Amino acid sequence: MPAVDTWYQNPAAPTSPPQNAALITKSDTVDLVNTSLGLWVGGAGAINVITAGGQTVLLSGVTAGTYIPLRITRLMSTSTTATLVVALY
Repeated sequence: MPAVDTWYQNPAAPTSPPQNAALITKSDTVDLVNTSLGLWVGGAGAINVITAGGQTVLLSGVTAGTYIPLRITRLMSTSTTATLVVALY
């Protein structure tokens, strides 16, 4: 039997919990299909992203198992050493 979603009638907001997740493929040229609400970093390292606001930022020293509440449009291949980065949206 499928799970019942008792929250389906509530409008989504930026503070709402994500409804989907996808492992990100790093790329210096291709944007994500959906802008993320946040990231889950499975393997420690640095992440280089383009934010929803258009800024490129390098986040270094990210530990494994970190949730980052940052809206991004791209996970750059250059300078990203973290692994198993999941976009939550």
